[in-house]
Amino acid sequence: MSQTATAAREPLLRIAKREGTTMPQKIAVRAIAILLALVVDALFIFFVTGLNPLSVYGVMWSGTFANMTRFSWMLRDLSTLLCVGIALAPAFKMRFWNCGGEGQILIGGLTAALIMVYQGNNLPLPLLFAAMALGSIAAGALWGFIPAWFKSRWNTNETLFTLMMNYVATSIVACMTNIMRGQASSLGTLNKATKAGWFPVIMGQRYTINIIVVIVLTFVMYAYLRFSKQGYEISVVGESENTARYIGINVKKVIIRTMVLSGALCGVAGMILVAGASHTVTSDLVGGDGFTAIMVSWLAKFNPIFMLLTSFLLVFLRRGASQMATSCNLNESVADIMTGIIIFFIIGCEFFIRYRVNFRHRAKPEAVTESEQPEETEKIEKTDEKGVDAQ
Repeated sequence: MSQTATAAREPLLRIAKREGTTMPQKIAVRAIAILLALVVDALFIFFVTGLNPLSVYGVMWSGTFANMTRFSWMLRDLSTLLCVGIALAPAFKMRFWNCGGEGQILIGGLTAALIMVYQGNNLPLPLLFAAMALGSIAAGALWGFIPAWFKSRWNTNETLFTLMMNYVATSIVACMTNIMRGQASSLGTLNKATKAGWFPVIMGQRYTINIIVVIVLTFVMYAYLRFSKQGYEISVVGESENTARYIGINVKKVIIRTMVLSGALCGVAGMILVAGASHTVTSDLVGGDGFTAIMVSWLAKFNPIFMLLTSFLLVFLRRGASQMATSCNLNESVADIMTGIIIFFIIGCEFFIRYRVNFRHRAKPEAVTESEQPEETEKIEKTDEKGVDAQ
């Protein structure tokens, strides 16, 4: 069969897994993706809004770094988002698609708020913080245990199950806040007069404890996933449950244990939001961070150290877009479009890091070699001889 016929059946594009990509090459691809995104955003700004793209980028930068107050707000948002990303990392590495981070955070935050309100004047401050931490961890762990148990026992769809648990948690929080506010028009700030259960101000910053807790959790989770036996089991189960069973790993136990851990850390994030950031609890307390953290975890390849960078990038874009909408008198949708373009390029570059696209090559005409020429000449002569004999 000729090479031309073989090439004709090949697809025009063929995707193959890329092997041997070095870390500098990966960094270079991501940097190029961000630069291309900024170029596309600049074109969008110029042709749609008529503004100078450089001035708009300057406003985005000032949304985080203009003064210490804005930088402090950025650290607050960063610590919350990073904490949720760390919480979801072990479950996603196990290929358990935990989309219930919102609900687990809400339940943990609600538990911390209830302890603040009803025990704030009865317990010493150290015991109050300990009770809030244990309560939020237990509540989040329970909210993670329920879908894990159903998954391990009846192989239910964890994505749908955890999403439904979000709606249940939102309804519980809405109901409990109505009970807690009583006859007041709104729940308001919890323990505003006594500040019982509020994280203390350290070094002049309100969010110092938030940052310290999340940094400690980041390195602990990195060590847990990288060096512990449980982290190894999570990796094996994520690669293949059949392989895990073959080598003697109790898959059901690993699923439940990992989701309890994931839910417990989400509960910690809920406590951080209530005690260290908003000092209240509402049904929209999380603000979508439970879903944004999925992107943080995935972009970092479930590596807690890399999540520091991805979390910072997303928080920087969020705050910069908000500042841009305010200072440049732009619609919020314009800022969201610009942010979406950057995220699209960042996610898209991951494809080119892991895969390469091969185009179909045009086959060259086959040349007749000298060794083949006598055979062809001999066939023609035999054909002519047969024709003469027939006549």
